[in-house]
Order: sequence, then C-alpha cells, then structure tokens
Amino acid sequence: MLIPQTKNIGLPLMNLMRFKGLPILQQLHIEEQLLRTSSENWCIVNDGTNDPTIVMGMSGKPAELLELESVLDDEVPVIRRFTGGGTVIVDHGTVFVTFICNKEAVPNLQPYPRPIMSWSSSLYSKVFQGIGDFHLRENDYVFGNHKFGGNAQSITKNRWIHHTSFLWDFNVQNMSYLKHPKRAPAYRSARSHLDFICRMKDYMPRSTFMDKTVEATETQFSLRPLQLEAIRTCSEAKFCPSSRFLTNEELEAAAVALQS
Repeated sequence: MLIPQTKNIGLPLMNLMRFKGLPILQQLHIEEQLLRTSSENWCIVNDGTNDPTIVMGMSGKPAELLELESVLDDEVPVIRRFTGGGTVIVDHGTVFVTFICNKEAVPNLQPYPRPIMSWSSSLYSKVFQGIGDFHLRENDYVFGNHKFGGNAQSITKNRWIHHTSFLWDFNVQNMSYLKHPKRAPAYRSARSHLDFICRMKDYMPRSTFMDKTVEATETQFSLRPLQLEAIRTCSEAKFCPSSRFLTNEELEAAAVALQS
C-alpha cells in the first residue's frame, strides 16, 4: 500500500514498519529497543508469526496460567515479554499492531493506561466502522461480547507503547494450553476460551484490516515507511532486551511446585 508523502502535513511524524511472519520474540526485542532508545514515533504491523508460541506478561506465573504438562510434552515455546497484560498463544493466524509514541505525540492524551486504551479504541473504531459490534470492554477489543484483540502496555518517563494481538484465526487445539485465568474480565462470565473469543476472519479480510489500520493511523500521524535496517542506525545507545524464552527448567520447576 502506497502512502502519499505530501499528505497530512503538520501532523506528527510516525515511522511505519510492516512485516510478514516476523518471529514474535524478535518483534518484542525491536519494540523494546524502539521504546527505550529511540525518540521517534513508530507503528509496527506484523502479519503473523511462524511457530505457535505462548506469550506471557512480565508478571505472569506459568503455574497459574498454563497447562504445564501439555506445554512441556508438546514443546511449546513460552516467552515472558517486557509489557504487562495477559497471556496469549500466537501463530500465523495472529496479526500484531504496535504503537510506540512520545508522550506529546497525541494532543491532550494523558500518558496513563486507561486514556491510551481509549485512544486506541477510537482509532480502531474507524477500522471497524460498520463491521460487527466493535467496542472496548475492560482491556479487550470485542465484537459483541466475544474477544478478538488483547492489549498490553508499558509507560516510561517520556514514552509509551501499546501493542495488540488480533485473532484473525486460531487453532482450537492451541487454546487448550491456556488455563482459565484467576483474574478474568467480568464480561467473560466464566466462559471457556472457545466460548469467549472469536475469529476476525468472520468479519473482515486480513489485508483489509491491515490497510484500514494504516489508513486510520494516517488520520493522526504523517506516516513514513521504513525497513528493518533503519532501526539499526536510529540509536547508538546500548540496549539489552528483557523479553525472553522461559527455559524448560523454569517450566518444570513451576510444574513441580504446583504439585507439591
């Protein structure tokens, strides 16, 4: 999709990177690097990730969130990411969208979780206008009362990140690796994963969603497409990412502690 370079003069600049099948851990490392070492605004759109991978929030506890025996038996990778939020399993059916912004990038936006969530919801309202019954429920994007988008954030002194995993499609078997979380949104009403979530593909073509997301973002930012190589020169600051795979030893220890 071509983005007119002369459009939206006067709006804050935002760099746009689009990927297809970028490994989710690499994406998380890129995001954290841009949050902590760049002074520019960024939007990242990643169309799927190759291998099914469980991604937990920074404070997530495997024993409470995962069916550890199945995860270990099937050798499903588990990542602890640098942002908060819940646990998801992602694969080629997941579409990822991330916004990384300076605090002054969005006029009158207070840099706190709820205002940022509301801002993102208003942006996606443009994307889903006339499609399904889209709205924000607690911290989730839903059609009606079925979740299709999970959000997580991190806010630093001068910047914030808001990233979303969208369930364009999902493998039913993969959902069995996730336990019913102890802290669940009230609207879930104790429903199982399969009764709680829905597939975006039943509402909108995949490419249409990604293009409309870029178009909606362009109403608030002047977008500049960049390639991955650009971030290697965006900052010379030293950076050590905190998102990482959990080891089998860590998962096994959590399973043993659960049984004791």
